[in-house]
Amino acid sequence: MLLTDKKVLLVGGKGGVGKTTVSSALAVLASERGKKVLLVSTDPAHSLADAFGREPFGDRITRLAPNLDGLELDPDREVEQHLAKVTAQLKRFTRPEMFSEIERQMRLTRQSPGAQEAAMLERIAHTIELGLTDYDLLIFDTAPTGHTLRLLSLPEAMAAWTQGLLNANQRSAKLGEVLGHLTPKGGRDITNPLADPAEHATAGMDERNKAITETLLSRQRLLQRTRELLLDKQRSALLFVLTPEKLPILETGRAVKTLLDEKLPLAGLVVNRILPAHADGEFLAQRRLQEQQHLAQIEQQFSQLRRYKVPLQATDIQGIDALSRMATLLAAAGL
Repeated sequence: MLLTDKKVLLVGGKGGVGKTTVSSALAVLASERGKKVLLVSTDPAHSLADAFGREPFGDRITRLAPNLDGLELDPDREVEQHLAKVTAQLKRFTRPEMFSEIERQMRLTRQSPGAQEAAMLERIAHTIELGLTDYDLLIFDTAPTGHTLRLLSLPEAMAAWTQGLLNANQRSAKLGEVLGHLTPKGGRDITNPLADPAEHATAGMDERNKAITETLLSRQRLLQRTRELLLDKQRSALLFVLTPEKLPILETGRAVKTLLDEKLPLAGLVVNRILPAHADGEFLAQRRLQEQQHLAQIEQQFSQLRRYKVPLQATDIQGIDALSRMATLLAAAGL
């Protein structure tokens, strides 16, 4: 089964190793194989538009080539939209005198660790759900390694966190029932003296709790579906890009261990920018000797993973024609 026959591909790696070029060329390759593809960037330093030689297109689906669309997700914008949505939902379920406190808490949340990843994860989950109805394949050009690993570990953590909120909401609902029964039968409506004000209060609380529960359950189901998809080797795969250099090898080693521990479907490594055999000159000869040592280390350290080798190109890879040539190299490497 070719990687382009999957439903979701995530391309990761250390900054500067060619993730965007590889993911863009892979998207071109899939589209040339007849797949309808959505290429999505989650890297704060977007360069999809640059790779295709286009003007920045941002957070709107844009046609990049036949059968190939692109989308650049802005992490900062995702945080703002996510918090605005949460704020609106909280205000629906609280008294007006609590609004200023809600807004204060949201300002603090905006700066909290993980806020960007949490907001981005929810957007990615929605993008996957909607994207798979219109596309054969979604390819994600992810942020550098550490960010990607935190993102991939979030569905499980956030599902547990959401379950904690659900449990807390259920306890709150039960407490509300008890308080409703203990409420003095005072303050009756003069137009309806037989009505019990405690019943009205309890009914309002039940409605709020039901709305909160449904919101949390909907989110929990979405995150669970996302995690199940990412763990499914038949539908999803992760591809890591590295170059035959010391630091990328070290960082990739740590990432691979984490991904294998998490049982995420790591399909292999793209070893990018290998000096071609015909490159000549004394400088390149010395460089090749060092590179051979790094390639030998990659072969030994990552022997359990498939390795796709791609040669260094003489010029920058930009524009659809250059990406198509790169796609041919990826196909020749076995992708």
